[in-house]
Amino acid sequence: MAREFSLDKTRNIGIAAHIDAGKTTTTERILFYTGRVHRMGEVDAGAATMDWMAQEQERGITITAAATTCFWRDHRINIIDTPGHVDFTVEVERSLRVLDGVVALFCAVGGVQPQSETVWRQANKYGVPRIAYVNKMDRTGAEFHSVLHAMRERLGCRAVAVQLPLGQEADFRGVIDLIRLKAVVYLDEEGREFREEPIPEESLPLVSRFREALLEAAAETDEGLMHKYLSGEELTEEEIRLGLRRGTLRYQMVPVLCGASYRNKAVQPLLDAIVDYLPSPLDVPSVQGRHPDTGDAITMQAADEGPLAALAFKVAADRNVGQLVYLRIYSGSLARGAKVYNSTKQVSQRVTRLLRMHANRREHLQEALTGDIVAAVGLDQTTTGDTICEERTPILLESIQFPDPVISVSLEPETRTEEVKLVESLTALSGEDPTFRFHTDPDSGQMIVSGMGELHLEIVTDRLRREFNVAARVGRPQVAYRETIRAEAVVQASHIRQTGGRGQYAQVTIRLSPRQAGAGLSFLDATKGGSVPREFISAVEAGVREACQSGLLGGYPVVDLEAALLGGKAHEVDSSEMAFKMAASRALREALQKAEPVLLEPIMLAEVVCAGERLGDVLADLNSRRAHVTGISASLGGTEIIRVLIPLVNTFGYATVLRNLTQGRGTYTMEPSHYAQVPEDVARDLIPGGSTVAVA
Repeated sequence: MAREFSLDKTRNIGIAAHIDAGKTTTTERILFYTGRVHRMGEVDAGAATMDWMAQEQERGITITAAATTCFWRDHRINIIDTPGHVDFTVEVERSLRVLDGVVALFCAVGGVQPQSETVWRQANKYGVPRIAYVNKMDRTGAEFHSVLHAMRERLGCRAVAVQLPLGQEADFRGVIDLIRLKAVVYLDEEGREFREEPIPEESLPLVSRFREALLEAAAETDEGLMHKYLSGEELTEEEIRLGLRRGTLRYQMVPVLCGASYRNKAVQPLLDAIVDYLPSPLDVPSVQGRHPDTGDAITMQAADEGPLAALAFKVAADRNVGQLVYLRIYSGSLARGAKVYNSTKQVSQRVTRLLRMHANRREHLQEALTGDIVAAVGLDQTTTGDTICEERTPILLESIQFPDPVISVSLEPETRTEEVKLVESLTALSGEDPTFRFHTDPDSGQMIVSGMGELHLEIVTDRLRREFNVAARVGRPQVAYRETIRAEAVVQASHIRQTGGRGQYAQVTIRLSPRQAGAGLSFLDATKGGSVPREFISAVEAGVREACQSGLLGGYPVVDLEAALLGGKAHEVDSSEMAFKMAASRALREALQKAEPVLLEPIMLAEVVCAGERLGDVLADLNSRRAHVTGISASLGGTEIIRVLIPLVNTFGYATVLRNLTQGRGTYTMEPSHYAQVPEDVARDLIPGGSTVAVA
């Protein structure tokens, strides 16, 4: 298939930000100005193109990352609009894994908010170059320079303004282009008509200062430009843009623009910046992987003629075509009907259809090429993070890591006949979302579903009802507690059984040691002299890991410890893998009793926004919830921002309480922070029998 757009004229970008910063509204304007849609849909009216799910339209928020394609200045721009709510951070994580560049949106009133920082960290993790767009310059309290300062202070980036706002709040009418030294004034409601004017005289001192910083940033990326700049020669517009592009691709700077997407002002310059500063697939490092059998490192260049290398970054159930697998193609090409190899699962599958997605609308393709983001049908055994390649040239790409769920509820079908249907539906939903999990409680027989927050599970149960026609009763939220140890312990345990035939014999000595928070469980073989035969070491590890799945205090998983196998004994006839596994499990549980076990609970980082006169009431309520206040500051809009660390268990139903305390004007956001030890008086109520735990 002939390539319509060369790779250097392809942009794979994401739009990411804190909730309510205007991501979907900005995407709608981009689609309108590029001619992809002929009418701008509004989020508040439930008519946004990218928010196509019923739950998104009703709540006015983005829940699932939606992909689309548009065209600007002879470039193809593949866009993924990501959610801003922390409960759906998985959508941002997997999108950033496959994108080449990001437009980070900031609210001109809210500035750098908690989810802004989370998105920034995720972009740092995957090494994604980015530009910034300060939206909502028309809002009361908008302050462009405060956002620039917050970006530098809280995100640690070199934020370089390439525009300044022309007026602000109700007087915002356009932007000052610092490269071309022109004022751009928007004239009509749709933002199609604009006029270039000389920069107002009162703005010239500020423009001069920011222009000098812009020139310095551009010149620092190239010796020739720096020499020209220091010599006092004027840099051309093209040289400035090339310098900014180099600096962006090297993560040395972040070009910052501004506008008011809802008022249709200054979105077209953002499109220009996407083309000018964000990378093409040729500008990012070649994809790295390893051979699935030998483990040897493999590098594949971005070229249509190369072997196929693609990553499945999202799976979605489509009632019309079945399972959709979203792919980013890093190398080679993929044709409809082609037989491909899933090197993660080590199975071959056939692609029955190839689709280019426009939110939930589909465009059929015969072939996809390097740099494309497409959806494939027929890959039923493929899940998120799997590598798709050719069997004769296999490669295994780095997968995607997702956080563990922090909240659970029980689900019961309203009728016995719907039990099987419920399990099938939950299986489909968990296939789509790696942060959503479910299991049957062995003691109660209840179905337990787990996710990232109350809203996350609320959306899941709503989808069960609407999409799968399964009605289920929802139980009280449950917290994903953990257990760990505070002291070292060494225990020797045996598993000896004598029967009429061959017996069972194993003896092990295990040492448990605490590890730092978040370090997880590790197993160490510290045996000497072959006291435990090599063929039984893996069985000992399996016994340890299995025993750690259910702790002593409340049956919660045990984390953050090292289990070292120090020694043991074996019988030349009666020893077996099962015997050593049982001995290790017994040793682990005995050692836990001696190692001062403690209960851990998930702690959330929350940011509560309220009016100043309600600050005392809100703080008093937070104190009653065991919240630890880490800071209070005034926001750009004149309200108070309270930053707290609060146990997840004490946040259930907080939205309703906060609304009552603030007469409906208070808001809050949360994200998982860490696990911390449960206070002794609280732990007594959580542990069966009211046992106490070790405390500091």
